[in-house]
Amino acid sequence: MDEIAKKLAGLGVPGIILVILTVSSGGSNAAIVAALTAVGGPLGIVGGIGLLGLTTVLGDTVASYGIEAILKAVYTERGKTESVRFLLKEINDLPISDELKLKLKNHLSPEANAYTEASEQPRTVEIVDE
Repeated sequence: MDEIAKKLAGLGVPGIILVILTVSSGGSNAAIVAALTAVGGPLGIVGGIGLLGLTTVLGDTVASYGIEAILKAVYTERGKTESVRFLLKEINDLPISDELKLKLKNHLSPEANAYTEASEQPRTVEIVDE
């Protein structure tokens, strides 16, 4: 088991995806080829193998910059063409920590999240009996 884990760790994210495809397809070679073909879409098995390679590049990029920096850059670019309100709702629906959601919201729209109402002084009310 340790040997398999070491070899898969060397493959990184594509290795994990390949394991998931293998388990979900029943473990036979024909089923793995069919799963890679399905994942590859119109490009077939070549597209499936290419997708595994692309996940390596994306995984390395995310590891070098960090997920927070990547998400901030993506939402900054999307903020140029899409409504901020829509993006804020989308951030709320992401399966990430509340802390990261707050950082993304503040990065995207700092004035919308920094707004606080000024509290008024308590009023004195007199009740007069007539």
